[in-house]
Amino acid sequence: MTVQTPIANSFRNQPDEQGHFGKFGGRYVAETLMPLILDLEKEYRAAKADPAFRAEFDDLLEHFVGRPSPLYYAPRITEHYRALAPEGKGPKIYFKREELNHTGAHKINNCVGQILLAMRMGKTRIIAETGAGQHGVATATVAARFGLPCTIFMGAKDVERQKPNVFRMKLLGAEVRPVTSGAETLKDAMNDALRDWVANVHDTFYIIGTAAGPHPYPELVRDFQSVIGTETRAQMLKAEGRLPDMLLAAVGGGSNAIGMFHPFLDDPDVGMIGIEAAGHGIDSGQHAASLSGGKPGILHGNRTYLLQDEDGQITEAHSISAGLDYPGLGPEHSWLHESGRVKYVPITDTQALEAFQLCCKLEGIIPALESAHALAALPNVTATMSEDQLLVVNVSGRGDKDIFTVAEHLGFEM
Repeated sequence: MTVQTPIANSFRNQPDEQGHFGKFGGRYVAETLMPLILDLEKEYRAAKADPAFRAEFDDLLEHFVGRPSPLYYAPRITEHYRALAPEGKGPKIYFKREELNHTGAHKINNCVGQILLAMRMGKTRIIAETGAGQHGVATATVAARFGLPCTIFMGAKDVERQKPNVFRMKLLGAEVRPVTSGAETLKDAMNDALRDWVANVHDTFYIIGTAAGPHPYPELVRDFQSVIGTETRAQMLKAEGRLPDMLLAAVGGGSNAIGMFHPFLDDPDVGMIGIEAAGHGIDSGQHAASLSGGKPGILHGNRTYLLQDEDGQITEAHSISAGLDYPGLGPEHSWLHESGRVKYVPITDTQALEAFQLCCKLEGIIPALESAHALAALPNVTATMSEDQLLVVNVSGRGDKDIFTVAEHLGFEM
C-alpha cells in the first residue's frame, strides 16, 4: 500500500475533512449510521499510519491476490488500430491486466483492505452489494479467507444474468439475497444492503464495492484500488522509460478507473478518459451515463452526478454490463469531470459488444463487458494519437461471467 505524497495545489489532495471533492461527496446517512461512519474514518486513519496494517495488506495482495498484475503490450490490437489511423500512426497499446487477479477482477484489492478494517473494528459479520457479481465474489472470497459470515445483496435481474458468479458466491459460503424492488439491479441491491446495515450496525461491516457511498468510503476504496495506477507507473517506466500519454478505464461507480487515474492526476502530460455506459444511446433515455445524461443530486450517502427526472427522482439505468448498470458514479469522478482533469465519454452496448469480440479474436483475452466499454473507445482515441505515444487500457475484469449475456445478444445457442 504505497502512499504517494501529493504536491501543493494537487488534484490528489481531495477529499477535505468532511469528505467533499469540491461540491461533491460528503456523508448523508441515517443518524444510527453516523457513529459507525465516524468510527470507520478514525480506524482508517489509524490503519494508514500503521506499518503492520500496510504490511499485511501488501502481503495479501502479493500472495493471495497474485499482484502485481501484468502490464501487457497488446501487439495485434495496436497494429489493428494503427492500420485504421491516419497514416498508420496510432499509439502503442498496453493492457493493465486486472482480470488476472484472484477472483478475476480489480474488486479483490478493495475487499482485502476493507475486511482488514472490519476485523480491526471487531465486526463479526460482512455484507456487500453486487451488480455483475465480481464484487460479491471478491467479498465472499475474503470472508471465507478470514472465517466471517457474509451476505451479498444482488438484484434479481442480475442474479439471472450472472448465474456463474451467483454459484461462485454460494460455493464460497455466502448467502445471496435476490432483491426484487425497483429495477432489480445494482442500485436496488445497494438500497437493501444499506437497510440491513442500519438494522445490524452493532456487529456488521458493509464492504462497499465502488468509490461511492458516504465518506470515508470513496476515499478508502480509491486508496485501496490505487495499487493499479501505482503499479502501472512503475511498470511503464520499466518497459518504456517514461509515463503513458493516455489512460482509459470504464466507469460505473468508478473504482477501477479512480484506482488507475489517481496516482497520475498530478502528471499533466498524462491524459485520462473515463468511459460511461451509454446503453441504447444517450438520447434513448436507456443508459447509465450519469455525467453525459444526468445532473448533481444525492444518493447512497453522497452528492454526485445522478440520472434523475424533472422532479429529482432517480431514474433507472440501463447497460448490457451489470457492473455499469448504476444511475450514478463516485463523487471524485464528478469533481474530476467538472474540473476538466479527466474527460468522460459514453459508449453504447453495441460498441462494447464489438470491442469484446475484437479483443477475444486479436489478443486471446476475453474481457469483462465493463472492460469492453473501455476497449470500445480505442477507435476514436487512437485516431488522434501518434505512433510514438503510449496508451494503457485498464482491463478491469475477465469475461467468463458475461458469456451467457454475450451469447444471447449475438444469437448463439448455449
